[in-house]
Amino acid sequence: QVQLVESGGGLVQAGGSLRLSCAASGRIFSINAMGWYRQAPGAQRELVATITSSGSTNYADSAKGRFTISRDNAKNTVYLQMNYLKPEDTAVYYCDARVSRYPGSYEYRYWGQGTQVTVSS
Repeated sequence: QVQLVESGGGLVQAGGSLRLSCAASGRIFSINAMGWYRQAPGAQRELVATITSSGSTNYADSAKGRFTISRDNAKNTVYLQMNYLKPEDTAVYYCDARVSRYPGSYEYRYWGQGTQVTVSS
């Protein structure tokens, strides 16, 4: 199996910063895209940012200019640096990874358990 474990969430004041980490472990041959999503109470899960194995990134409009996604392929870890946080960024943040467990195998999508980010005004 493959496990994704997030860390780095917490409570921060508006204008502050947090850095989220998500480490993948288990039976992994390769990881293609990794990403961060978030879900606020009563809302659907939404994209925050994604990054491919070669480093190409994609951001939601709400994240552009404030958040930076990066990854360490040697550590199977993806990061999300969040600056200038706003109360509307409050949500549970989830990471995902598209993993091939064996050479030539299908790519499966795995999710972390989520980490709470709360931004106070």
